[in-house]
Amino acid sequence: MSSSSSTQTIRPARNFQGSLTLPGDKSISHRYAMLAGLAEGTTRLSNFSTGADPHSSLACMEALGATIVHKQDKTIEITGTAGKFRQPSAPLDCGNSGSTMRMLAGLIAPHPHTFTLIGDHSLTLRPMERIRKPLGQMGAKIDLTTNPGDKEGHAPITIHGGPLHAIDFDTPIPSAQVKTAVLFAGLQANGTTSLTESIRTRDHSEHALRAFGATLNRTSSRGGEVTKLSIPGSQTLKAIDATIPGDISSAAFYLCAALLFPDSNLILDSVGMNPTRASLLDVITALGGKIKVLNVEEHHGELIGTIQVNVSPNGLRGMHIGGALAAQIIDELPVLAAIAPYTHDGITIRDAKELRVKESDRIALVAKNLRAMGAELTEHEDGLVIPGNQSLHGAQIDSGTDHRIAMAFSIAALRATGDTEIHGAEAAAISFPEFFTHLDNLCQR
Repeated sequence: MSSSSSTQTIRPARNFQGSLTLPGDKSISHRYAMLAGLAEGTTRLSNFSTGADPHSSLACMEALGATIVHKQDKTIEITGTAGKFRQPSAPLDCGNSGSTMRMLAGLIAPHPHTFTLIGDHSLTLRPMERIRKPLGQMGAKIDLTTNPGDKEGHAPITIHGGPLHAIDFDTPIPSAQVKTAVLFAGLQANGTTSLTESIRTRDHSEHALRAFGATLNRTSSRGGEVTKLSIPGSQTLKAIDATIPGDISSAAFYLCAALLFPDSNLILDSVGMNPTRASLLDVITALGGKIKVLNVEEHHGELIGTIQVNVSPNGLRGMHIGGALAAQIIDELPVLAAIAPYTHDGITIRDAKELRVKESDRIALVAKNLRAMGAELTEHEDGLVIPGNQSLHGAQIDSGTDHRIAMAFSIAALRATGDTEIHGAEAAAISFPEFFTHLDNLCQR
């Protein structure tokens, strides 16, 4: 692979083999950073995410009064504010991170200060009304920016903090970020806040809250389809020592690469296997991947395991992804779509309209880039229908400065004819700065 400051050239590979320990899970790193900033004492975190987004969360915690120390052994120490954030001297810069902005809003809303949350251009386009509504019901005063012709509210966000009261909230869309904002606010509100979700989303926040000493109750009804969470307010948190599992969303790219080569053999050490995230492994298996779990342990409620991955001799089957499954693997859908032409039967993705309001319109960009590589497909408002048994050729890929698009099409390029140029490849650093180095090491040419 060769690169300039913004373009990465991917050459086709003949095989994909090796072992890898992934950087810490981005979702868990965000939550641990925020709760550590609120807690009493000094939290020590090993294998914190190397991505830019969770470091935006760390910077915001520092601006709110927490002390952050980066140790030589790459451990991060966070001395919290013991439940009392200070008035920041400048706007809280969330960078490119929707996770930071949405979850942080819930964490800071109960504090008696005025906070302004800003981000890069991409972040100012993403919808924020979804967190203003429940936090507003709790008594928070939140001002959003309205873009011309758009009813949704956006960043910059101004939060006039103060005491909050408990609510009973039904989530209208499956969003772990909205859930987390409500739980973080409920942790500090008067009374017991409850939240109901009909499609269960990733539960890292629930595990993280319990790890830091919070009481949180979960009940299920209607055959486990509906989950209700209840969190008493006015709780205090205590610091923890934790090792963050490897990021399975980052692993997704290499898992999909392993599916493309009959003689592949990939071992991933210490990767997160949380059941609300490990649906990806079920999809990999359904497509024809062979996954062997070599070891599993539990740390602070999170499962961490070592897995071995290769592909069935029969090659890749296709599948339909929709409903609850689409919500559970929303971040992994771009790379699954990118390898869909190489499957026998194709991949259909529906009920994934949320992809249009991520760092980019991921449905549109996936469609554009697959067509540039010679694929046929049908684009829908909520997804894509991508037939199988197609051949792809190298092309100029527009990442839209979206990290998951840049990485997804780097995987598609491994089986294409000719070289592929990924424009805006530096976006990978948002979640996975080491991505291209590891990819190069695992590819055999």
